[in-house]
Amino acid sequence: MNINVKPELEKIEPAFGSSILYRTYNKNHQNRKHTFWHYHPEIELVYVNRGSGKRQIGSHISYYRDGDLMLIGSNLPHCGFTDGLTGNENETVIQMKPDFLGNSFFELPEMKNIKALFEKASMGIVYYGESKKDIGEKMESLENKPPFQRLLGLLEILHLMETSTEYSVLNAKGFLLETELQDNHRINNIFNFVKEEFQRPISLEEVAGKVSMTVPAFCRYFKKITGKTFTQFVNEYRLVHAAKLLHEKQVSITEVCFESGFNNFSHFNKQFKKFTGKSPSHYRNELKVVLT
Repeated sequence: MNINVKPELEKIEPAFGSSILYRTYNKNHQNRKHTFWHYHPEIELVYVNRGSGKRQIGSHISYYRDGDLMLIGSNLPHCGFTDGLTGNENETVIQMKPDFLGNSFFELPEMKNIKALFEKASMGIVYYGESKKDIGEKMESLENKPPFQRLLGLLEILHLMETSTEYSVLNAKGFLLETELQDNHRINNIFNFVKEEFQRPISLEEVAGKVSMTVPAFCRYFKKITGKTFTQFVNEYRLVHAAKLLHEKQVSITEVCFESGFNNFSHFNKQFKKFTGKSPSHYRNELKVVLT
């Protein structure tokens, strides 16, 4: 991968007569537009109806099962959440600018909690339980609504999100992007480099050189932006990829280890159990996946 190529800043254009963009995807029409980390000024609401896959938002990387519901803040780097192995029935995406109703609208007393929700979304939010199901169904119900009814439905959804207690903040330890666009470009380049190269050893010297920084400066920068060390980030990426393989592919655990970028099986087992609380074999058995 040429890490000097700037990651794409996605340009989002709502349909004529609407201030929001609403899109749906299914098994025959999958969302494959962004397989790499990207960012955009719009806030993004994503509902994946069933299925499983990687959740990659900011420096947070995890694996979801039985669908997902996420709220992603403005300019927060993220990847697409579904692929050919995900098995989702439907994916619904709603995107809107933070001021899509005008700056003064969010200063109204009735909107203060939704304004706070948008601020919290800068770290990424995932919903679970009945909230995920109820809000996801409401998102899907907007598909054939006219623009005004869709807007009212979106406000109701945002109200449900800000009153829900069934959520987790994904980058709770901090994910800080400076306002300069070069920081967006730099961190996205680093993330995308890891996404392509995680299956081989990556030295600090190599990745620091890719963004024209010394190793000490790079380590300070990465920890400041993500709240994690670079080594921790890469290992988490490898472990989530391993969880994905254990769930979605009928290969041996040894193959999972090496396909995920680990070159020591004992070390892989130890790190996987530390990360998930379960050994790889226990994790797979819980999923009821039978190897052939």
